[in-house]
Amino acid sequence: QAVLEGIMMMNKDKYAIAVRKPDKEIVVDLQPCQSIASRHKICGLPFIRGIFSFIDSLSIGLKTITYSAELIGEDIDEEPTGFEKWLYDKFGDKAEKIIMDFAIVIAFIFAIALFMLLPMFLSNLLKKVVSNYYVIALFEGLLRIAIFVAYIKAVSQMEDIRRTFMYHGAEHKCINCIELGKELTVENVMSSSKEHKRCGTSFIIIVMIFSILLFMVIRVDNLAMRALSRIVLIPVIAGVSYEFLRIAGRSESPIVNALSKPGMWMQGLTTKEPTPDMCEVAIAATSKVFDWRKFLTENFPELYPEGIPEPVVEEVSAEEPAAEPTQESE
Repeated sequence: QAVLEGIMMMNKDKYAIAVRKPDKEIVVDLQPCQSIASRHKICGLPFIRGIFSFIDSLSIGLKTITYSAELIGEDIDEEPTGFEKWLYDKFGDKAEKIIMDFAIVIAFIFAIALFMLLPMFLSNLLKKVVSNYYVIALFEGLLRIAIFVAYIKAVSQMEDIRRTFMYHGAEHKCINCIELGKELTVENVMSSSKEHKRCGTSFIIIVMIFSILLFMVIRVDNLAMRALSRIVLIPVIAGVSYEFLRIAGRSESPIVNALSKPGMWMQGLTTKEPTPDMCEVAIAATSKVFDWRKFLTENFPELYPEGIPEPVVEEVSAEEPAAEPTQESE
């Protein structure tokens, strides 16, 4: 995931956040993490795991964005609100987690209202001129995609978001570089693609396309019940979309590639070409949680028959302080 002036890379039970501070130093923080699926086996079952993976992503995503903002000197809610003060007084150290969970709930409600319910209500106005249910359902789905595209275009005008999209491109380039069997160098990363089939943007587009098909099949004429069905079926849509994304990330089938195209095209909005120093940050985050040298040696033995040696770090001896200059009289 791209964060403010940095990258978060996750691998199994740990994640690393690499952020370039205003003084140009790259700070890398390694943190343990335990997914919901790893704690509860039922949450790791196919068609269910996608829902909990999404929840995990939201939770860690908010934490890492907050952390990156603090590192680059941007204060988020510097003065606690009255509600936050009450939480800190009542729950102490647990208050931060409660605030984070509350933020996730608010974000989720906002997303449902904007991308699920608003298109449904607007498409319902089409009934005045069109009586065909399937045409209205198709219009609702296309309107949902249009609202999402407009939203992304609007937020991308913000400088911080534009740079975050550039880091998003660096993240993809880094992973593509490794999966193509190339060493993780700035030059190799820069030459790799900024689109990736397992991207979260692709997941959202797949969700929207699948929702069009599902809502055309499941017909509900009552407006209130239709709104309820849109909310209730979100986990089903997310679960199926997640499984497709997993398959797409591992398959080069022409059919899968064709179905992945809309998500890849949409990444043209959410990823931008990064600069070399952004790729350095992506490499720092990746190297902290993933032994890419071992991966390349095991998966591309023909390219690296002798393995990839670790970089040699030269020890620099401390220089003796220079002698104080003497003042000579004329």
